[in-house]
Order: sequence, then C-alpha cells, then structure tokens
Amino acid sequence: VGRVAMAGKHEAEQAIIAAKQASDHWAAISPEERAKYLHATAKLLRKQRDHFAALEIFEAGKTWREADANITEAIDFLEYYAQQAIRLGQAGSLHYPGEENTFIYRPRGVALIISPWNFPLAILTGMLSAALVSGNTAIVKPSSETPVIAAKLIELFHQAGLPNEVIQFVPGPGGEVGEYLVQHRDVDVIAFTGSRDVGERIIKLASQRAAGQTHIKQVVAEMGGKNAIIIDSDADLDEAVLGTVQSAFGYQGQKCSACSRVIVVGDHYDLFLDRLIEATTSLRTGLPEEPATTIGPVISRSAQEKIRQAIEEGKQIAELALELNTRITGDGYFIGPAIFSHVPPESSLAQEEIFGPVLSVMQADDLDAAIAIANNSDYALTGGIYSRSPANIQKLVQQLQAGNIYINRKITGALVSRQPFGGFKLSGTGSKAGGADYLKHFLTPVTVTENTLRRGFAPSENSNSEK
Repeated sequence: VGRVAMAGKHEAEQAIIAAKQASDHWAAISPEERAKYLHATAKLLRKQRDHFAALEIFEAGKTWREADANITEAIDFLEYYAQQAIRLGQAGSLHYPGEENTFIYRPRGVALIISPWNFPLAILTGMLSAALVSGNTAIVKPSSETPVIAAKLIELFHQAGLPNEVIQFVPGPGGEVGEYLVQHRDVDVIAFTGSRDVGERIIKLASQRAAGQTHIKQVVAEMGGKNAIIIDSDADLDEAVLGTVQSAFGYQGQKCSACSRVIVVGDHYDLFLDRLIEATTSLRTGLPEEPATTIGPVISRSAQEKIRQAIEEGKQIAELALELNTRITGDGYFIGPAIFSHVPPESSLAQEEIFGPVLSVMQADDLDAAIAIANNSDYALTGGIYSRSPANIQKLVQQLQAGNIYINRKITGALVSRQPFGGFKLSGTGSKAGGADYLKHFLTPVTVTENTLRRGFAPSENSNSEK
C-alpha cells in the first residue's frame, strides 16, 4: 500500500517547534476563513471517494460497504465542524447601561491528534478538522497500522490550500514518539481514540506538568466499550437477529461501538440463539476487495492471535455455539465469527473487551435483570433494546448506562450531528464527537467586560464614536 518512514524523538521535537511557530498566525485567521479549508477538503474527498475507500480496503481490511461509510462520515465531519466553528465564532453579548459583556472563544494552541486504525479516515478527520477549524495547529500521530491513509488525508488538506505548517505529520511508534509528544510542555490539547490501556496512560502522562509548562492539558479520550443489546420478551426476532449480526460482526467486530453481549429476556432464548446462529452462518468471509464479502480480515497477526486466545479461553467458561472456520486464499489475518451461549455475566468473556467477532449471549428473567447485567461493566459507550413495549423502552432509556442508546435498530453506525457519539465511565472523557459541543474541547472560553461610561454618560450601542 505504501512505504512510511518512522519518526523519532528528534523529528517529534521539530514538529512541535514548527506547530508552535505557526500557532499565533493560524489562530488570528477568522473562523469563516478556516472553515473554507474544511469545505474545500470535503469537496476534494467527494471526488476521490472510491480512491480513499480502496485505501481503506487494502490498508485496514474493510469491506466496500464499511470503507465507503468511513469516507462519507469523514465528509460529514468536515462540513459539520466548519458550520459549528462559524457558530461559535459569533461572540455572545449581554449589555447593561454603562457595561458591555462579551463571551468569546480562543484557540488553545497546539493540538496532538492520536488516531486509531479501525476508523483511519473518519475519526482522524473528525479530531483533526475540529482542532484546525478551532484555530489550533495540529500534530498528527496516526496508528502504526494505517499511516498511509493518514498521509493521504493530510495531502488532501494541502491540496485544498491549507498552509503546510499548520499540520505536522509524525508517524512513529506510540511508546516512543507518542509518549514524547504527550508529555511535551508545548502541547495544549490531546485528542485520542484507541484502547483503554493506552488512553489511561495518556491521561496519566498528560496530567503531569512538565518543567516550564504553564497550563493544564485538555485530554479528549475515547477508549472502547463492552456493549450490550437487550432482546425483550416481545421483540420482533427478525429485526433483532439482523440488528445483532450487523452490530456484532460489522468490520469483524473491530469497532468500539460493536455489540459484544446480547441479553435475551424471557423464554425465547433458544429460538433467538438458533436464528442468530443461522444468520451468522450465512455471512460470507473473504477478501475485502470482493464486493460480496461481509467478513474480511482483522487488522494484524497480533490481533488475530489475541482473538483466538480469547475464544479458547471462552471455551472454558461458556458453551461455544458457533465458530466459523476461515480458509481464505490470499494475504490477511482471517478469523470467523464466534458465538458463545449461556455466558456467566461476571466472567471475563462478558466483562473484557475483545476487539473482534466474538459475541456472548446471556439470558435474563425480566427486563430489570437484563438492565442490571448490561450495566455490570466498566464501560458505558453504546447499547440498545429490541422491544414493542413503550414502557419497557422508556425504562431502558432511563436506566441503561450508555452514551448512545439505540431502540429497535443496530447499535453501530452513528451519524454526525444526528447521533453525536461518545460514552462515559471507562469508555472515555469529554463531550460527543459529531455534536454541537465537541469543538469546545479545542477552545478556551473568555469573558470580556467593559465599562462604557465616558465622562458621565453611556453611549448608545450603535454609536461609532464618542464626543
């Protein structure tokens, strides 16, 4: 797909110096002008939609449907954040006789963007465009699994006319380059999406003030989930099975929003499980560039080995209801979907995030018990219910611990603006991506109060001069 040079600490330091030098000039540009660069980039991305989808297929192993969805989400981020930046750039004001109060936002300075491999274009575009349009310069440290897509995105920004110095591209190992950047005193805000272990370490390192650092770093971290779908006793099983399969096995389960737990209420557990197995068996595993493929490879050999290990350990905990064998001719790390039944809610299989196509199916006597099982998790990212009962749906909405709650539909595929995305507990920090508040992470609010009394009188608000 491409050849990528790995930066070290020396290159990271150069990137910080360059970003710092460009910071004041970029911050002085109006939000309207910065927004134009995002709109121009979105226009270019539309023209290269299939090209970038192909990059995702070959570098990240996405199927065509998943790849294309990632491109369109990136376009949505560019256009939505451009609109939001203009809105936030309009100063709020409140006037009293003799006093004028104005509320404005200022850029924070230098933003460090650490992007994941599973949404290598959309999430990177969202975090990066939010930082840029807010007036910050940016340092991009992409996942080592998908640096080519990141590089091509930055080329697209430059083709749109964005000054080169506004973005610094620093591919390199996270343990060396990433941690160096996170701890640097001149980094003002960090946006990260990835694993819980890495996210918690970033938060810890960023909280330690370096010598000469005169600010507290803002950290926006999205760190995963162990998401549950509840199948109520009156659920439409046709819809429930389809939505569960799509939520659990889309992009091989390599989504922080993926369903990894299903909790069936009442006595149709066996019927649901049988139909779930039948539907999963119909999925086609193959090379992701083939349009008919629904299950492609996982991202790497190490990921494949971790998933296999989780499946083997799961066999000691619960009943293996389905394990699809994959015998694919071609390069890639393939592993078929696995479904476990009668999974103990307290077991590691039901508690630990497995970033792959592994699904645990559990049973609950009633909705209260199902919600208790769903909430018994360190995470609170996505979740949902299939039910015909308005009362049960309302109870779930009130009690389920999840940042995004979906009713009678799959729990993946959040759309920018329509379904702002993000969770709480150990799923992450900060406001929702694709929402009206997200840009505020990259801005500092300032209140300006002016005494307008001059020589004993207060001029009118429309007065252009004093006499």
